[in-house]
Amino acid sequence: MVSDRERQERQDALLELLNSTPVVNGVVQDQLADREAARSWQQTHGGGGTAQEQEYLVQARDALQEVVRGNQPAASLVPLLKDVTSHPRLSPAGVSWELQAPTDRRLAVEAVLTWGALQETMPGRLRPCANPECRRFLLDRSKTNKGRWCSMALCGNRMKARRHYQRTRDAAAE
Repeated sequence: MVSDRERQERQDALLELLNSTPVVNGVVQDQLADREAARSWQQTHGGGGTAQEQEYLVQARDALQEVVRGNQPAASLVPLLKDVTSHPRLSPAGVSWELQAPTDRRLAVEAVLTWGALQETMPGRLRPCANPECRRFLLDRSKTNKGRWCSMALCGNRMKARRHYQRTRDAAAE
């Protein structure tokens, strides 16, 4: 059984993975392209830090970004789950499921499984930022489910300021 804390950590890791290609000064950055930065990310999230693991992680990230944006169907994630199994484990606490995946693919598989769990338990809450110039994602955990931006400080204020400027300019033109 996955604890709430562990579930939250997995969700946060998925969001961090999805947000590893931000736009900085108009240019898309890939925070996992640098070998040392990727190794650090992998090890921070329980991986081994190998180059092969990095490769699978980038594949999973890119595929998940396309699925969350609605550009690809969920079925496009199937190849990432090849040779992955889950086996029941009995204990006095009940039944838990043990993931068995090739070592270098475990982080990528966990990201896909976390996405799947979110689709089941929090449908529609993992989504792209509403700023069309942003490549980041948000996981809306609010009660109202009305979050639109990856960050109010980054995109929210920027988009609100643009709308205000446009309204002011349109009013002045009339």
